[in-house]
Amino acid sequence: MKKASQNNSEDLFTVKRQKELLATSPLSARMRPGTLKEYAGQKHILGEGKLLNRAIAADRISSLILYGPPGCGKTTLAHCISSQSQAVFEKVNAVSSNVEELRKVLLSGRHRRMNSGNKTILFIDEIHRFNKAQQDVLMPDLEDGSVVLIGATVFNPFFSLVSPLLSRSLVFELQALQTEDILSLLKRALKDKERGLGMLKIKASPKALNFLADICDGDARKALNALEIGCLTTTKNKQGVINFSLKVAQESIQKKQVNYDQAGDAHYDTASAFIKSMRGSDPDAALYWMAKMIYAGEDHRFIARRICICAAEDVGNADPRAITVANAAYQITEFIGMPEARIPLAQAAVYVACAPKSNAVYLGIDKALSDVKNKRIQEVPTYLKDASYSGAKKMGHGQGYRYSHDYKDHYVAQDYTPKGVDYYHPTDLGFEKEMKQRLAKIRQNSTKEKKNPQNFGKAQKY
Repeated sequence: MKKASQNNSEDLFTVKRQKELLATSPLSARMRPGTLKEYAGQKHILGEGKLLNRAIAADRISSLILYGPPGCGKTTLAHCISSQSQAVFEKVNAVSSNVEELRKVLLSGRHRRMNSGNKTILFIDEIHRFNKAQQDVLMPDLEDGSVVLIGATVFNPFFSLVSPLLSRSLVFELQALQTEDILSLLKRALKDKERGLGMLKIKASPKALNFLADICDGDARKALNALEIGCLTTTKNKQGVINFSLKVAQESIQKKQVNYDQAGDAHYDTASAFIKSMRGSDPDAALYWMAKMIYAGEDHRFIARRICICAAEDVGNADPRAITVANAAYQITEFIGMPEARIPLAQAAVYVACAPKSNAVYLGIDKALSDVKNKRIQEVPTYLKDASYSGAKKMGHGQGYRYSHDYKDHYVAQDYTPKGVDYYHPTDLGFEKEMKQRLAKIRQNSTKEKKNPQNFGKAQKY
């Protein structure tokens, strides 16, 4: 009886100590949701009827890898899962942990399962920090079900984790929180008297809250901590009220507001200026408008797409490498994310801005589309039709077609449309100048009077 009483006292002390520690924790830690009902965002994986939602409700989750940007709720989701599960929750941070500590946790989970049948959920934060050997340590216990793993990482797990670990886990990509999700969390923190700032008299400007929700890049932790430091460092007025203004919000997150509404004129005007600067061969202006978009929290994919479009539309074949550079920048930004993505994006924008320009391809395809839309569609000549299937030869398909590689310079005069078309007019700039010269030579060898393929008997094979 004495021992039970002692244990109860220790439990009460632990609970009291945890409450004291929580009271001195940052607002983002205090406001961390305890249940999925309080959880914000990620409806694409937690919406009604979704696999992960069903698995959590049934307490039947398998090993998970939660992948997404900072502050999107990976750790919070792991805690919410633990609160709804009968399993014992163990937490390890890959930054400070080692193989010895990992083995102890795994051994404990193995004994727990053998002795009581209870499951163990092992949450490993920043799991990408574990090297291959450390990741391999997890394999046997995941294989036999001694522990259920929940790993959190900001890096693409298909690059940072070993294949055996991925094959035993479900990978869920979490997305940066939407502005409305962040705004909801900020308002909840202002009202919550137990965990939030509800005990203080705070008059928060809607502009200030919207600014934080926009500028935090979908990072709830950043927004909540900025709200807290702004409120706690602002002097109360005579009525004891803290005025959390736009100016205070800007100071608390060390960023000024930029006139950039991602759904309004400022968004499209800035993007337009960015594209026109690249088209106008002004790399400095292009970098300025890109910097404005990055600073205002523009999606890096949007910026990368604009560069790819400009590389094709405005540079074209004057420098065919431009579209390769632009595409590489797009793929790299998908892998590394912001803020590092600003570097390959800037490199691609500068390359496109400095490259020779030609819109000949752009004009050509638009003219061709106009003809297809407005004029009678031309039929495919019989000799150009597919002759690979059974019965095609009986219909004459492919008969009379001249295979270019059988002729000198890998070219033979031949009509590829029943009626002549004229769309592509290369310029004298960059690589397109070489293309223009080659096309001119080819067209000189093609006699315009010869419109039927059977008249091309003079072509010489080599």
